[in-house]
Amino acid sequence: MAKLAVFTALFVTLLAVAQANRFTITTTVDEDDVNQGGQRPMQMCQQQIQQQMQQIRHCQRYLSSGMMMTEDAAGIEEVVGQSGPQMMQPHLRQCCMTLRNFNEQCRCEAVRAAFGMACSQQQQGQGGWQGQGGQMMEQMRMKARFLPQQCNMGPQQCRV
Repeated sequence: MAKLAVFTALFVTLLAVAQANRFTITTTVDEDDVNQGGQRPMQMCQQQIQQQMQQIRHCQRYLSSGMMMTEDAAGIEEVVGQSGPQMMQPHLRQCCMTLRNFNEQCRCEAVRAAFGMACSQQQQGQGGWQGQGGQMMEQMRMKARFLPQQCNMGPQQCRV
């Protein structure tokens, strides 16, 4: 009978320990992934871009400025700065003002949107990227990549 009492006490103790050792799953939400309104960063960026699409056009104009093709006397195509630095500056200044309105994590999305618009415009205007078109696109890509740096803001570079 004493063995039964010891066995029962031991069994009750093991049962209590087993109940105490149950694991709990806790879900945490990283505040970087969700803003105050409950939106994901990509949704937030897309919303900001849609709201400021007209202002982003200044960035598009800056990126595509100076990207016109001409043919010289020998028939060789070359990229020339049709608008020159004096025409680029107002667009750059307006573009920088626009980019300052974006959250830092959304700036590169805005730059990519402007780059996409600039590429579309160049393709339509040039009948596609013929001749030196790839070189023109690469020049625009480099301008877009370093656009935040040109505006003295972060991030310093954007993947375009």
